[in-house]
Amino acid sequence: MMCQNTKIHIALCMLFLGPVLLAVPAYQAGGVTDKGYVISQDDRARIMAALPDQSPAAPKAARKLLIFDLNVVYGGHPSRFYANLAFQEMGRKTGAFEVVITRDPAVFEKETLSTFDAVLLNNTVGNQFDDPRLRQNLLEFVYGGGGLMGIHGTTMAFWRWGANAGDDWPEFGRMLGARGANHRDMQERVVMKVDSPDHPLMSPFPSEGFELSDEFFRVGDPFSRDRVRVLFSIDTDKTDLSAKPHEREDQDYACAWVRHYGRGRVLYSTVGHNPYQFWDPAMLTFYLGAAQFVLGDLPGPTVPSGRLTPAMAAQEKLDWHLGVTAYTFHRYTLFETIDKTRDLGLAYLGGLSFQKVSKDIDKNFDASLSDQDLKAIRLKLDDAGVRMLTSFYAQIPGDEQGCRQVFEFARKMGIETLISEPPLAALDTIERFCDAYDINLALHNHDQKASPNTWSPEAVMKVCRDRGPHIGVCADMGYWLRSGVDPVAAVKTIGKRLFVVQMHDLNELTPEGHDVPWGTGVGRTEAFLREVHRQGITPKMFGLEYSYDWYDNLPEVEQSARFFDAVSLELAK
Repeated sequence: MMCQNTKIHIALCMLFLGPVLLAVPAYQAGGVTDKGYVISQDDRARIMAALPDQSPAAPKAARKLLIFDLNVVYGGHPSRFYANLAFQEMGRKTGAFEVVITRDPAVFEKETLSTFDAVLLNNTVGNQFDDPRLRQNLLEFVYGGGGLMGIHGTTMAFWRWGANAGDDWPEFGRMLGARGANHRDMQERVVMKVDSPDHPLMSPFPSEGFELSDEFFRVGDPFSRDRVRVLFSIDTDKTDLSAKPHEREDQDYACAWVRHYGRGRVLYSTVGHNPYQFWDPAMLTFYLGAAQFVLGDLPGPTVPSGRLTPAMAAQEKLDWHLGVTAYTFHRYTLFETIDKTRDLGLAYLGGLSFQKVSKDIDKNFDASLSDQDLKAIRLKLDDAGVRMLTSFYAQIPGDEQGCRQVFEFARKMGIETLISEPPLAALDTIERFCDAYDINLALHNHDQKASPNTWSPEAVMKVCRDRGPHIGVCADMGYWLRSGVDPVAAVKTIGKRLFVVQMHDLNELTPEGHDVPWGTGVGRTEAFLREVHRQGITPKMFGLEYSYDWYDNLPEVEQSARFFDAVSLELAK
């Protein structure tokens, strides 16, 4: 969807372009020389007076925010210079982050990019760079856990202009959450509806809504509330939009949202066409929180608006994540498992290294997959609105090269926690990679014969002793129950090292016990969940693993999910 007012827009922007901004160098690309911009002393004073006094969250580490503000062919938004100054000074005043501003695509070389915690694409319009390697670096940076923020014109980044105009990088639009720049007046006045009033990023605004004047984009595909968590949107009941035909058939004019793309935190806001937005105290407070969100210091829920249920809202409050463990459907492909996860109304998934990917990708879900295979999986997960939080990896090699291949695979797939039962001799090497990649290892258990080092809470905690924060426990409750382990007592032993739970309820407490829907057997499932809650433990995922009646277990799996929902709603009160 192209901007209807592009020629007028460019002409007006060029009227306002002046000499040089701060320390940002001139940059020439696409035939247009951007000579920069001088912010008047009065406007600078307005920005400085409106800066928030403190950040909403204490930074967990020294943070670096990369601001990239290149415009190609297009004349550019002068407001981006005001945004640069505002973010630079907010970071300096609050101590929340350091800002680096550039228009040099070389900053997206992997080694340089890795020195940043998040990237802010500030009103970037046009094809920022063509190099597929740099694009892959940005994509993997975000999917592997980096942050991405886009302001206003960023929905038109990596877009070709001219005779062959069009989307030059469709997955960028997926990652950001939308494409297009259809808009009305450059100072359109609307009433904004607060779609997520309890979200920490919305604290600067009244929950009943607020008025705003700016150039607001009506974005197009791939925007969907099944993909993103909308923060605020144009309130069509309180705003007169009758002067022009509706730009979208559904009249859904979302103006700001958050999401996860893989492990990465993404935020987009259309607000930022006009310079005065960056001396508005409420908007600066919002953008400061947005920066801390993408940098990883301000937690905020991201379950897509269209998939959010009361139970999911309760689980967000508890910081619990219920997801399907792929072993439940391992007789099917990963793609079929993703579909089943979506059909169950769940937003999370745990992968499995010996599961086939799809009918078209006849390979196991492991480090042997190509980048093209991984892209197909990313897009399938995005279509379903599902995130893969964990993955069982049957054998993590203890040698440097093999271990690195597994962790590169996990990084590219946005996996937060690997689940495995490696030999004790391999743990030192694996832990070094856990620390380097910021990926957890959850030690899995079978029975005592198969898992002599991890079968019981006491045994696995002995292995975890003196290990760093990335080493923890994946508790397979089915094997616990068959081995005579009381899951409630086990929680007290393991505590905060409980990274993942593969939950089961059994028909009997014997080695022959088989799965039954949660809450209907002898596994003390509700008591276990209450003990986890009492201790304030927040596992990376509660895995819905149902190891019985492999080809016809969906009704029992759904019954188990609804049981978890009911307990969550009660505990979150």
